[in-house]
Amino acid sequence: MKAPASAPTPGSVAEPPEPRWLTAEEQRVWRSFMEGVTLLDDHLDRQLQRDAGMPHIYYGLLVKLAEAPRRRLRMTELAMLAKITRSRLSHAIARLEKNGWVRREDCPDDKRGQFAVLTDEGYEVLRQTAPGHVEAVRQAVFDRLTPEQQKSLGEIMRIIAEGLQPAEAGADLPWLR
Repeated sequence: MKAPASAPTPGSVAEPPEPRWLTAEEQRVWRSFMEGVTLLDDHLDRQLQRDAGMPHIYYGLLVKLAEAPRRRLRMTELAMLAKITRSRLSHAIARLEKNGWVRREDCPDDKRGQFAVLTDEGYEVLRQTAPGHVEAVRQAVFDRLTPEQQKSLGEIMRIIAEGLQPAEAGADLPWLR
């Protein structure tokens, strides 16, 4: 009996399935998304470099620390909140320490753990930088969108973020690397 055309014959290798190529409309949406994200990231990075001498990622770390109780977070928790690898966080914190904006403290109940702590100087830099940054975000994003578009953008990005953060053990997430 002859094997069906779709089944591999013994000793042969099955052909990989055809990729699910993007439609013309999906390609248009994807490219618009990527252009917008790239330009927005560059815009905010330049604003923060100009106003505070720091990249956008460092500003985000300072904000997360400022919002934390006692302005401190465990390094692993900060990596998770910032959605970055522990290595990238360690490098960023080293630079922020050099500026005197953050310090590390050992964790008393975990010999390997450390806290990142926002210093008074770091808090002051953040306080002075925040108005310009908020204005840059407002001009680049919110002033261009209707309230309905803002709501849709928030919902869409939440769905994407949730889909990229599976809860099951072994997920390949940046802060676990």
